[in-house]
Amino acid sequence: MTNVTLAVPKELHAEMRRHPEIRWSEVARMAFQNEVDRLHVLDRLFEASRLTERDAADLGKSIRRAAARRHR
Repeated sequence: MTNVTLAVPKELHAEMRRHPEIRWSEVARMAFQNEVDRLHVLDRLFEASRLTERDAADLGKSIRRAAARRHR
């Protein structure tokens, strides 16, 4: 197994130290796995897409503009 070093804000570290019963490395491992699983789902959803990143960016801009006009 590979080791990873993380930096956390002092305030968060202080809160974590208040709960020594928690295996924080396991919490981090689960969070990493959940994010990777989420990315795999997104990859599967978009693997057949013919949209380029530019197309997606243009579509996003169009949606934001339309939403802004709607809420004025």
